[in-house]
Amino acid sequence: MSSNARKVRDHDSNPCIEETDASRKCMDASNYNKDMCVPYFLRYKNCRKFWHEIMIQRRRDGVRPDMPTADERRQILETLGGKPY
Repeated sequence: MSSNARKVRDHDSNPCIEETDASRKCMDASNYNKDMCVPYFLRYKNCRKFWHEIMIQRRRDGVRPDMPTADERRQILETLGGKPY
């Protein structure tokens, strides 16, 4: 597996693995008809937007690493009462 592929599958650097897998599974199941998978694409897009905003705020605040680890993300989502996307 290439280093880029490993990074995409790393739970600490990619907060939206679950949404990625769901949209890919939908595409496979619908014979690659994108119209059938729009809700999955929107959920992925909203996930990326949510965590990108958190990453930018952490950068502004000088918090390292920019992207929270998987455990930190789990805690953030628990305090929010679940996924806001």
